[in-house]
Amino acid sequence: MRPIVLSIGTTHPWNVAGVGRDLVVGGEWGVRVFTAVAAVSAQDGRGVAALHAVPASVFDAQLSTLPWASAGAVRIGALPTLGAVRTVAEYLRGHLSLPAVVDPVFAASRGGELADEAARYGVRDEIATLPSVVLTPNLVEAALLLGIEGIERDAIGKAALSLRARGAYAVLVKGGHLEGDPVDALASAEGVELFAEPRIAGEMHGTGCTLAMALACELAAGRPLPHAVRAARAFTRAELARH
Repeated sequence: MRPIVLSIGTTHPWNVAGVGRDLVVGGEWGVRVFTAVAAVSAQDGRGVAALHAVPASVFDAQLSTLPWASAGAVRIGALPTLGAVRTVAEYLRGHLSLPAVVDPVFAASRGGELADEAARYGVRDEIATLPSVVLTPNLVEAALLLGIEGIERDAIGKAALSLRARGAYAVLVKGGHLEGDPVDALASAEGVELFAEPRIAGEMHGTGCTLAMALACELAAGRPLPHAVRAARAFTRAELARH
């Protein structure tokens, strides 16, 4: 039986990010993907043009149909409202043995909000604190979650540790926005591991979604976290090199 990943988040018309991207990555990994849509977005290369949050009752009904008992992992992306965040948090609390890769997407990389302020605080306080969560923020998202102005290269490990101290199983802070070569930091029960590799020339929309879903696929297949992170990073770098 193929591993199952539950994808919960927002749509992107181009399927280069969000739940559409999860379906593409899951297909390449040989994983079966079930989806629940929290919001429908209108986006293109210039950013977010419109965002419609799915009514709370419809979103909850979608989540109730997902095969939680059979899943190997959850992948959570953009959640537009505090209500959506709290609904997801309730389901996660009911399935704490299920790894949940949470990419705290608050805005599109090309511009435009994907989560309101209350939703951002909700992710920080109600989802990022759960012991089943593997949090994968970029530098901007990590700074917002920590309530600080920014994160320098030599503080990435400390930032990952600080976020993990709030209750998450692990935190992977992604340093792709750094000047020069990027550095990622994984904070887990084993401490901090840094990943430093040369920057790949080129640009790809949806790198965060790609990495988060690849990581969820690896965890759903039963891979240990360090192996899963390395495999997900290698896959994402290979995808970036193709663009």
